[in-house]
Amino acid sequence: MARTSRFSGNVTIIDVAQEAGVSYATVSRVLNNDLHVKPDTRERVIRSITRLGYTVNQQARMLAGGRSHVIGLLVPDLGTGYIGEIMRGVDEALAAAQYDLMLYTTHRRKTKESAYVASLTQGMTDGLLLILPRDPGDFIFTLRQRHFPYVLIDHQGIGETESSVGAANYQGGYDATKYLIELGHQRIGFITGTMDLGCARERLAGYEAALKEHGLSVDPKLIQEGDFLQPSGFAAAQALLDLPELPTAIFASNDVMAFGVMEAVRDRGLRIPEDISIIGFDNIPQAVQVSPQLTTIQQPLAEMGREAARRLLGLIQEPERPYAHVELPTQLMVRASTRALTEKAG
Repeated sequence: MARTSRFSGNVTIIDVAQEAGVSYATVSRVLNNDLHVKPDTRERVIRSITRLGYTVNQQARMLAGGRSHVIGLLVPDLGTGYIGEIMRGVDEALAAAQYDLMLYTTHRRKTKESAYVASLTQGMTDGLLLILPRDPGDFIFTLRQRHFPYVLIDHQGIGETESSVGAANYQGGYDATKYLIELGHQRIGFITGTMDLGCARERLAGYEAALKEHGLSVDPKLIQEGDFLQPSGFAAAQALLDLPELPTAIFASNDVMAFGVMEAVRDRGLRIPEDISIIGFDNIPQAVQVSPQLTTIQQPLAEMGREAARRLLGLIQEPERPYAHVELPTQLMVRASTRALTEKAG
């Protein structure tokens, strides 16, 4: 009968166990990536699965309380290279572990975020990754109560014991501002990101700290609020360019808004960097495709995705592993959109 089922397309886990000469439980452990299965046994089971053409009935596995080998990923949108680079890192790490990805787009709405989290924790996925969550405090308590594995990506201000991966946003904001000051700039405009996100607050704090440490005052008129999208960068730059005394440099909290700044500066007939220097944050691929190429702070975006996925898989394998926040370093990438106010002689 087993022979018939093999060729009929109705191969069962029992058939695989018989073919491999192991127990049903051993096959189940291999399918769930249990690390305690001996390598030679694992290989024998995998060969049998391949020979027989066995495919997992995902619904049956979830109903039986097993793992789905699917990870949920919540993103605010799909319109930027920032999200794409993080997703690339996530996908690489999950593919290496033979996990699939279930993607949800929240369109930056808190209600959708909470609803999707509730849905994804009902057996559809084994764990959850959230990029730039708007207000994770709303559902972190629920996730912990359910002992459901999760990792937040690029969200600060949530405590060192939180399960999260981010970049050194404060240091990046400080380094960008310090670099502009060293070029001779004193009137430096700053465009924030969405201020209910920890990363936006950290970058602003770094900007303010660099000004103060170099004897410059923080001028509220030079700070404009954006939302990490290009139109807000354009609008904020217009407001800065309407000031009686123009800034000589503008620091946008991400590259996408910096592209909007470049558009606004050109719209006023000004030159980059001869009239105004511009610096961004993220170092998305498009930063080297604009003209002039954008000076920016590089976040290790793909590595953030890989690290978050690896940490989530570790929490799935070892549910008692303590949560922790990981902060990856940023780096200043100097390109053609910035210059010194007065070139040094000789």
